[in-house]
Amino acid sequence: MKTIQLFLTAVIAMVMLGFASCSTTNAVAKSEMAQTIKTQIEERHYKIEVARMFPMSGGARSLTSSYSLAINGDSIQSHLPYFGKAYSIPYGGGQGLVFEAPATDYTLNFNPKGTAEIKLLARSQDDTFRYHILISEDGNASIQVTSNNRQPIGYSGKMEEL
Repeated sequence: MKTIQLFLTAVIAMVMLGFASCSTTNAVAKSEMAQTIKTQIEERHYKIEVARMFPMSGGARSLTSSYSLAINGDSIQSHLPYFGKAYSIPYGGGQGLVFEAPATDYTLNFNPKGTAEIKLLARSQDDTFRYHILISEDGNASIQVTSNNRQPIGYSGKMEEL
């Protein structure tokens, strides 16, 4: 009987130590991921894969194709779908939110929780766009885009290495 109790006590102790080491490993992995994300943002070298869009009119939509927003140094590569009202656009619809251009007026701030807030301005051939990007420590991102000639639109996704 004592042998069984000792055996069960030893097994329970090993299981508890295993859980403790897993939580420590997870905490270290999360910390490393947060630092990697912060470094990429500070170096202006990151990509956000967009999974959902939030037009001003109509409901949110899940995206089935690959859409993204990439910042590489002083340039932006916007490959985003657009749904909404356009007030003044070129015949045929223009480029919309699919363009590559210099990113100007770039500002970056981190709040106390570690969320990055990025604001930038980009001019395509058709329009001027203001991007407001929030990226959390775990890589979740939200993007708000306003322009001179279209209704604002929002997106959500996940940051990936460029």
